[in-house]
Amino acid sequence: MNPATLRIHQSAMRIFAEQGGTTVAVSDLAREAGLSRGTIYNNLDDTTELFPSVCDTVASELRFSMETACAQMQDPAERISAAIRLTIRRVHDDQHWGRFIARYAMLEPRLGHFWAEMPAQELRRGLASGRFLFHRDQVPSITATAGGATFGAMSLVLDGRRTWRQAGTDTAEIVLRGIGIDRAEAREITRQKLEPLPRLAVFDPA
Repeated sequence: MNPATLRIHQSAMRIFAEQGGTTVAVSDLAREAGLSRGTIYNNLDDTTELFPSVCDTVASELRFSMETACAQMQDPAERISAAIRLTIRRVHDDQHWGRFIARYAMLEPRLGHFWAEMPAQELRRGLASGRFLFHRDQVPSITATAGGATFGAMSLVLDGRRTWRQAGTDTAEIVLRGIGIDRAEAREITRQKLEPLPRLAVFDPA
């Protein structure tokens, strides 16, 4: 993705996050991106495909940045906790990103699919090792619950009702306790220091 196209995607995400809908006027997009209409048309084959393309870009960044952030973690409980807490913290760090996810994640499979990937894999790994305690066929329900709870916690942060630390640790602790982690250990895991999600260069709005 060249710099102009990336800028267009970032601007479109901000418009979608604030205004809703799945289409955007080229004039609004050009104004938000600080680009000419001609530049917009030269870098977009079809403006009607912009929304799904933005969803793919946002989902890809979350997936790859989370993999980078959790690369050194071996414990599946720590990785699941980090996935929840770092996603919620990202809302604090980038409210447009947070509002976009909060608005569309439950409606757009591209955005919610992350929870069927890394967290689901960690649930299966933890179950196989005896770290977690639940029935194998409950994995889809658990990932749906964890994803829904995370999106709900994101809304609490966006609305100013909880800090990202409070919402992240509470949500991660509840999920860990639900899959068989002792309360004291769950509390310890969910209060471990984490660096914010890395901004991969190709996605970095700076």
